[in-house]
Amino acid sequence: MIVEDEPSLAEVVSLYLKRAGFQVQTVSDGRQAMVILEKQIPDFVIMDIMLPEVDGLSLTRWLRDRSDVPIIMVTARREEVDRIAGLEMGADDYVVKPFSPQELVSRVRAVLRRVGRDQSGAESDRALSFESIQIDPLTRVVLVNKSEIELTAKEFDMLYLLARHPKQVFTRDQLLERVWGGAEYIDPGTVTVHVRRLREKIESDPSKPEKLLTVWGVGYKFEP
Repeated sequence: MIVEDEPSLAEVVSLYLKRAGFQVQTVSDGRQAMVILEKQIPDFVIMDIMLPEVDGLSLTRWLRDRSDVPIIMVTARREEVDRIAGLEMGADDYVVKPFSPQELVSRVRAVLRRVGRDQSGAESDRALSFESIQIDPLTRVVLVNKSEIELTAKEFDMLYLLARHPKQVFTRDQLLERVWGGAEYIDPGTVTVHVRRLREKIESDPSKPEKLLTVWGVGYKFEP
């Protein structure tokens, strides 16, 4: 989520993040952000300090009472006291305007690594349990109907990413970025191959999948 009241800046940052494989939601004021965050916490928040309705410092304090979601604060103020205030409220990092959008993307990735999340943005210790599938990221064990199945490292990473965001659609480019790190030498068809192999291992009938679904013309999603 980007909380920024300058439309042009929000648009540029959103574009760079999308190119890097992230799904992005933009919000223009602190009050609107609160309403959305009450319902669902994103994987990351980029937040301006100077916001209408509710300022960024107040919003950060409010959010920290509810979640440990990583936060990068954006400020036009160069005074040290303002940057320290943001960090003390619970922000993980800050950038000062004007800044390079590409640098901001790098900082997002750095914070995700620092707080213990992998390239998929997945929390390293959050086990997932569904009716027929259990996924434990600590042991990297997957049970299907209580029987353990063997997955390759990338098969596990892809399944965990999709399962951690049920019903959310990921494009092939987003999966390449978040599972393989966006390596240019990786053939996009690799995603299709891994989806097929996962279906063979977790679906009762791979030809009629019920968990790993194709959203035609868009990508793939996990149906809980």
